[in-house]
Amino acid sequence: MATAKGASGTLARQHRASEGLIETFSKKYGSVFRVYLGPQKVVILAGYETVKQALVNHAVEFGDRQVPAFADDLHDSHSSRGIIFANGESWKEMRRFALTNLRDFGMGRKAIQDKIIEETQYLIKVFEEHGGQPFDTTQSLNCAVCNIICSMVYGHRFDYSDPEFTSMIERASANLRLSGSPLIQLYNMFPWMFKWVTNRMRIRKNVADNRKQIKLLIGRLQETLNAQMCRGYVDSFLVHKQKLEDLGITDSCYNMENLVSSVGNIFAAGTDTTGTTLRWALLIMAKYPQIQDQVQEELSRVVGSRQVKVEDRMNLPYTDAVIHETQRLANILPIAIAHKTSTDVTFQGYFIKKGTPVYPLMTSVLWDESEWETARTFNPAHFLDKNGKFVKRDAFIPFSAGRRACPGESLARMELFLFFTSLLQRFRFTPPPGVTEDELDLTPSVGFTLNPSPHELCAVSREGF
Repeated sequence: MATAKGASGTLARQHRASEGLIETFSKKYGSVFRVYLGPQKVVILAGYETVKQALVNHAVEFGDRQVPAFADDLHDSHSSRGIIFANGESWKEMRRFALTNLRDFGMGRKAIQDKIIEETQYLIKVFEEHGGQPFDTTQSLNCAVCNIICSMVYGHRFDYSDPEFTSMIERASANLRLSGSPLIQLYNMFPWMFKWVTNRMRIRKNVADNRKQIKLLIGRLQETLNAQMCRGYVDSFLVHKQKLEDLGITDSCYNMENLVSSVGNIFAAGTDTTGTTLRWALLIMAKYPQIQDQVQEELSRVVGSRQVKVEDRMNLPYTDAVIHETQRLANILPIAIAHKTSTDVTFQGYFIKKGTPVYPLMTSVLWDESEWETARTFNPAHFLDKNGKFVKRDAFIPFSAGRRACPGESLARMELFLFFTSLLQRFRFTPPPGVTEDELDLTPSVGFTLNPSPHELCAVSREGF
């Protein structure tokens, strides 16, 4: 396997630089090659066909999680890592339990639609309070999305002004930014040298504070727990934990630390990604008013002033295409969370040892020029046929694929559709006064995920709604 030298720091730190660098490497060395991240050899997978073959066709071999140093030192044991950074039987059990129970409480099903629609009304009210003046959409969008998770995990929502609620969201968002910082990447590569870097200390404090807060919320639920009437995921976990203990099983993965970690994982995975995608969608609407016009014309023609429902999606092909194209071009997770080979494997003629870190490049999939006609341009036509009907694209995998695919994909898709359409029904999004559409910057702010650079938009109420 070819080795590309000199990629250590650049790969994980700078999305634009790394994307160009990896593209250059993939053209020179092929779609499977290795680089050194510090002293560690890692394998890079580039291009849709290669990523799909690894994650789907060889799902077991490439299905373990490589745990970065900053995440490894946040947990006391392997049985308390929750879902994202866990492996083995604990990961399988925690993922299965989360999927089963979150579905029971509405994830991806019609039952959650009413909660999302209810939450859109709170969100619209916040937007209306700005009276068409410029504001940053970040906090309100994150609060709205996080409340959908809260309804399934805790069984209730929070007020957007609740300091307990907003501080929890802010700490989680800060950790996503910090974990993609150069200092944390240096710590991941050389943990013995960069143990005391400031960003690592900040992540540890934020995680500790959020775990403390989660434990307090769990404690409140324990006080009123009714095994016959579970309100959410936490209740179900506590009931199952008690059943095992009643049977004398006290060493299972159903322990309090694992519950806290799993809840933290669900919130981290389910809030920032969807909230960030919605921010990109509104920013893109403001930058391309002609596309916003077409979305709003379709909504007015098909739905009118009534509330959009999930079943309307099939009759809103252009709107659906715009949402999909936002996810594709925004590419908020350009490099998937690192996988690790679970066994020795020969892949595309290369022998890869068990335990080798593997990085699937999602940019190389979502921006693959052999799959997308205008890969670097916002173009809803990528998802439309010649008759304007919506078409699925195999290379559209923003939620990854295989064993480690995002378990909340169905929920995220429903949230994106209902929040986006509800907001576009009520508001026209424009740049702040004195700023032209051309001046709106689509350069991402680089962290663990790619957020829009700090900006403000005007949400101007549309007459008749």
